[in-house]
Amino acid sequence: MSPLLFLGAALAGGLGAVLRYLADLGVAHVAGRRFPWGILLVNITGSFALGVVTTALPDAAFLLGAGLLGGYTTFSTAMLDTVALWRDGERPASVLNAIGMLLLGLVAAGLGLALGASI
Repeated sequence: MSPLLFLGAALAGGLGAVLRYLADLGVAHVAGRRFPWGILLVNITGSFALGVVTTALPDAAFLLGAGLLGGYTTFSTAMLDTVALWRDGERPASVLNAIGMLLLGLVAAGLGLALGASI
């Protein structure tokens, strides 16, 4: 890997992290913070986009996938939100978040792969 590609992926990852923060903030402003809808949205759209990038733009997969989308999506925040919901007594919401994130992420990635393959 060239140093320029590595730098590009690092910058794209930073941009992805900023986009994640802004998306989460915007969704929380509309939907509130009781349930982590913003992180759910980020991870589902990121899974879909990664599916598209992987099949439609394989030459850009490192820059866009590992870089931009790697910074945009966040498994650790999703799991932290799940544990926080559980700890706060929101057990059904905690389980819904964990299982919903996994299932919706898989569906979104599959749809993205299908769309990317058709482009």
